[in-house]
Amino acid sequence: MSLTLATLIPGLLLLALGAALISGRSTVGALLKALPRSAAATWVFFGAGSLWFLHRVWNLSPADFGEYRTLLTIFFAAVALLSFKYAPDFLAVRGLAILMLLAATPLLDAAYMEYEQPQRLFMVTAVYLGIALAIYLGAAPYRLRDFFGWLFQRPGRSRALGAGLAAYGALLVVVAFTY
Repeated sequence: MSLTLATLIPGLLLLALGAALISGRSTVGALLKALPRSAAATWVFFGAGSLWFLHRVWNLSPADFGEYRTLLTIFFAAVALLSFKYAPDFLAVRGLAILMLLAATPLLDAAYMEYEQPQRLFMVTAVYLGIALAIYLGAAPYRLRDFFGWLFQRPGRSRALGAGLAAYGALLVVVAFTY
């Protein structure tokens, strides 16, 4: 992945999320409040995260337990499938955390050793903040529900957060075309 694309993708995602929050529509608030326990979101986010993770496990090199990849793939596939049945609460949040952690690798790889491009640090900072948030929410996914409850308690909060996300997303989009 090129550094331009690795900066543009998070920029556009932040811009879209920020614009949705700025709009102040009640559907956005209702959708985000329902997200942590949504069955549809669970199938989309946790399903996609599980499949991406299983793909990564299946393609392990011999130095990374690649000779056991079939056994590891079967084991982790069973864990993922059993999670849908025995641990369905907040599985959508954990799926988002998985996707963030897996998406961080190609984004950070694109910026690796690009010292002549100091503006790459805008993207890298956003990715590391996303990693920290993913680890936190993966361990305590109910905190996202609590955060959304707090965020939509007053309309100004969601719009302020949306403005900040949109501004940073716009900055990343502009930075993406400076490489």
